[in-house]
Amino acid sequence: MTDTPLIVGLGEALYDLLPVGPVLGGAPLNAAVQAHQIGRFLGGYAVMASRIGNDELGQALVDTLQARGMDTTPLQRDPEAPTGTVKVTLRGTEPEYEIIEDVAWDRLDWDDTLERLAKRCDAVCFGTLGQRFQPARATVQRFVETAGQAARLFDVNLRQHYFSGDVLAAGFTAASIVKMNEEELPVVAPLLDATGDESAIAQLIDQFELELFVLTRGRHGTKLFTGSETVEGRVVRFELEENADSVGAGDACSAAVLHGAVRGWPLQQTADMANQLGAYVASRSGATPELPEGLLGD
Repeated sequence: MTDTPLIVGLGEALYDLLPVGPVLGGAPLNAAVQAHQIGRFLGGYAVMASRIGNDELGQALVDTLQARGMDTTPLQRDPEAPTGTVKVTLRGTEPEYEIIEDVAWDRLDWDDTLERLAKRCDAVCFGTLGQRFQPARATVQRFVETAGQAARLFDVNLRQHYFSGDVLAAGFTAASIVKMNEEELPVVAPLLDATGDESAIAQLIDQFELELFVLTRGRHGTKLFTGSETVEGRVVRFELEENADSVGAGDACSAAVLHGAVRGWPLQQTADMANQLGAYVASRSGATPELPEGLLGD
């Protein structure tokens, strides 16, 4: 347990090309930004470990993170590949994605900076998408293996065709925490020889010796599972601002879960915080809105 945790987002750093313009994105980056904001209020900080292009979007990403008080040392620069982008189309408030290939974060390479970071971090968030190609896949897996002392949250973010049973099995095996949404569960479970409904969660916890399983359920909130306990977070509602979207709500949930894990919070406190942050982000435009003081409670 620590009061000043170092939390790492590992994998894709990119821009979502929304109707309103480019917006910072990528699940682990969103989680890191929100974890850093939580740290401003509660103590601790977060960084993003990824690779960006030597281009305008890459510099904008660095400038944005630095403006939010984040150390950008773990961001590698690629001399050839562009900074990652995702074309996002909103169907109502729900996003659909077209993820551009052969971008900088696909080339994330192992180096001394990542090794030092892996050995000293308290928590890391990584996902399926960040492992879609080599060498990024090997780098992500090596980082998580090296970070054996940390809470390791595997965010199952199924996008297009960028996942496989092998990547899922490797992620589950390396993780101490797994997070997915209720639409992903019936897709993932059969690939891991489990049933396709909520009863699969107990099987997966036992099979992969997980400390925590996080199931997000949209407006119904977050549900947390351990081998012996199940907790539902208190459902929260915020008034929607103009152009509100749900992009990043699950990543805010990840940030809350990681803070809860490294701080040793009771499960109910973690679930309530996950709902609070996820609901707030879903009421705003973009994935990483500024969190108002007082949102986290006393």
